[in-house]
Amino acid sequence: MIELSPEIVTVILIGGVVLGILTGYPIAAMVGGVTFIVGYLLLGDAALVIIYSRIYQMSLSYPFLAVPLFTFMGVMVQRSGVAEGLFDAIYQWIGGLRGSLAISTILFGTVLAACLGVITASVTMLTLICLPPMIKRKYDKSLAAGSVCAGGTLGILIPPSIMLVIYGPMACISVGKLFMAAIFPGFVLCGLYCTYVAVRCLLHPEVGPAAPPEERKVPFVKKTTKLVTSLFPPVLLIMGVLGSILMGIAPPTEAASVGAFASIILAVAYRKFGWKLLSDTALQTLRISSFVLFIACLCFAFVGVFMSTGCGDIVKSWILNAPGGKWGAFAIVMLLVFIMGMVIDWIGILFIIVPILSPVIPTLGFDPLWFGMMVCINLQMAFMTPPLAASIFTCRGAAAPELGVTTAEIIRGSVPFVALIVAGIGLCIAFPQLILWLPAQMVQKW
Repeated sequence: MIELSPEIVTVILIGGVVLGILTGYPIAAMVGGVTFIVGYLLLGDAALVIIYSRIYQMSLSYPFLAVPLFTFMGVMVQRSGVAEGLFDAIYQWIGGLRGSLAISTILFGTVLAACLGVITASVTMLTLICLPPMIKRKYDKSLAAGSVCAGGTLGILIPPSIMLVIYGPMACISVGKLFMAAIFPGFVLCGLYCTYVAVRCLLHPEVGPAAPPEERKVPFVKKTTKLVTSLFPPVLLIMGVLGSILMGIAPPTEAASVGAFASIILAVAYRKFGWKLLSDTALQTLRISSFVLFIACLCFAFVGVFMSTGCGDIVKSWILNAPGGKWGAFAIVMLLVFIMGMVIDWIGILFIIVPILSPVIPTLGFDPLWFGMMVCINLQMAFMTPPLAASIFTCRGAAAPELGVTTAEIIRGSVPFVALIVAGIGLCIAFPQLILWLPAQMVQKW
């Protein structure tokens, strides 16, 4: 075995993973490879025991049953098309506003976020349903694409969110409380996005013209009926999942099964359910869940080796001794998460940093629930900041070629929304009850 100081091992482990990812290798391969090679060289056979036990422990984690269940619910809703009429219903109500299509896209994305919880599904649906009408009506392409990416990215924050399902068990925080904590920040971001679009289109009407008068001549009763009937499926789904958690009827894992079952009932009610839909949904669920669990197991093993070699104490010391006290440490962590989000998938970021940071947070004097939500809000930016930028490249891949939307236009349109996420973080710092109030109202029955 090789003898190295914990400081050098910390640099080798973190630097090896980051360097490998920057060279284009998959995150799972790099995390697993670095864990095995460095761990064996430093700890010998003990590393194999640590890796095996950590992978076995993660594979049997009960809360992670919610991942395939919420994934199934989101894919079923996406493929059954039960939410497609909602965009038109929202647009008919606010069509007289400048930028109404972009605002409708963000509001539609907010509702989808509570039904899907899978970022690629949300962005893909918004790209296919909302982007063509905006381009057709001469919207600025960057504004249109940015609205799609921002609205779709809310799907990873607003519950039921797979990100929160993963974060909770690792940080020993109730997933139900994380769900409740994410609701107001999600709405704050939605409000900031809509305000930005409205103000920009007010100052520059050509970037987001209002709907033509003939499109707005819809009887009040007709458009109200359409909005109510379009909102019914998402509301039913939301009440089935979040309602059961908030009222103490079921914990998140069981609530996920309620959501999965409700998505099937909705598909049957809309006459979209069939063997092909079920098999396609199951296969897609298997792919996404296997991907998440595979990365989760390897990252969990990485953290085991990281902590066993004394690197956790080094990171803790660096953070606790950061200039500026606890807020200086907070700023460093937020900056680190932002930078990591550019090059590492959010799953890897959570599984690497959360087990390392969780013991430090109470020492700094922060509420773990508040701090965890700040990390999750920060990770919203990871989906819109290249070179990784999952939302940007999902939008680019799903956009029809005839729309003529380029990657540069999508990136340019996403930049203002990234700045708005920073503003949202600032609001949550100034008003922590945006995060903490609703979880305090939860009924605890389990």
